[in-house]
Amino acid sequence: MTRLIFIIVFFLLSLLTIFKAPAYYLWLLAIGVTEFPWLFAGITIILLITGFWISKYQLAGTIIGCITLLLFLSPIVRAYMVSASLNKDFNKTFNITNADTTESPFSFFKMFAGTVKVPYRTMTYVKYADTSMTLDFYPTQVIGKRPCVIVVHGGSWSSGDSKQLPELNSVMAVNGYNVASINYRMAPKWQTPAPVEDIANAIKYLSTHANELHIDTTNFVLLGRSAGGQIALLAAYTLHQKNIKAVIDFYGVADMVWGYSIPSNPLIMDSRTVMSDYVGGRYPQVPQKYVASSPVEFVDKNSPPTLIIHGKNDVLVAYEHSRRLNEKLQKNGIKHFWLKLPWATHGFDFNLNGPGGQLSTYTVLKFLNKTTTIARPPTP
Repeated sequence: MTRLIFIIVFFLLSLLTIFKAPAYYLWLLAIGVTEFPWLFAGITIILLITGFWISKYQLAGTIIGCITLLLFLSPIVRAYMVSASLNKDFNKTFNITNADTTESPFSFFKMFAGTVKVPYRTMTYVKYADTSMTLDFYPTQVIGKRPCVIVVHGGSWSSGDSKQLPELNSVMAVNGYNVASINYRMAPKWQTPAPVEDIANAIKYLSTHANELHIDTTNFVLLGRSAGGQIALLAAYTLHQKNIKAVIDFYGVADMVWGYSIPSNPLIMDSRTVMSDYVGGRYPQVPQKYVASSPVEFVDKNSPPTLIIHGKNDVLVAYEHSRRLNEKLQKNGIKHFWLKLPWATHGFDFNLNGPGGQLSTYTVLKFLNKTTTIARPPTP
């Protein structure tokens, strides 16, 4: 009976690979279930093996256990399916010919690999009358002046910091990119567009100190997650700086007006309160501020290339935001790529070696390589 109970519990957990989490703590579990599938599959196999010695409810437990195992393995299978066409689709989007496609975007064995760590240093990039903002700088591990990726953390515009999900910062640094993970002014004390102003000041600071930091000032890329995705997109589309070569959006809020109209599951997050704290009022009070903070409203034919990464089972930021952004980019002829992860939920990139983490990291590096250029000395 104990075996059957454990199997039923794991079966219920395995449903998080195909259905959206109905509550906050189940969302956190969903990240583990979908990005560490080998761990849950391994435990399920052990439970199945015990059926050889436990006869009571053996058949029922074995049947449910086999279904559970298949569900736990499904993110791996689907990752291989996405991987099979990723290079072809990306290369077609960016007109890349004769590209080396021997490296697979996803590998089963890489799920057990370690992570790299590049030391960073913290520096103050702007001082205001009432506060100062810092950034964590991860220097490129490749000699020479290199592009710089400015990373904007998530946290509902009111929490989080520059040390959130640092693993990708190190990976980008190892692959030849400087990375500046910034802190920014947060709600409810500060409202939009304060974080966009912070990004502008970060670019200004990094450009001023470019020589000592080995930064190619013609090549900045903005990368944001969740609330940070909204900030990065808005900055990329409104600052109109030619040295912002591209923007990377991890499950960001693209349409604030639509987002307010369709609130999140209250068991996950009170999205309308979160948005009103950031914007400075509820939509009926300040509708124009919601329009002014919606990245989709500012996409035009001069917008920088955009990479969208979103999991279809996201319960904090609706998948619809990325669909709307994708549609607007298409209408304006902007080079962009949308990495769709059918099984993934919000924050899936917590584990860079998981199915979603591998695919997103691979695509980010491929996108950076395509959209940035390396400064070379003039020909004598």
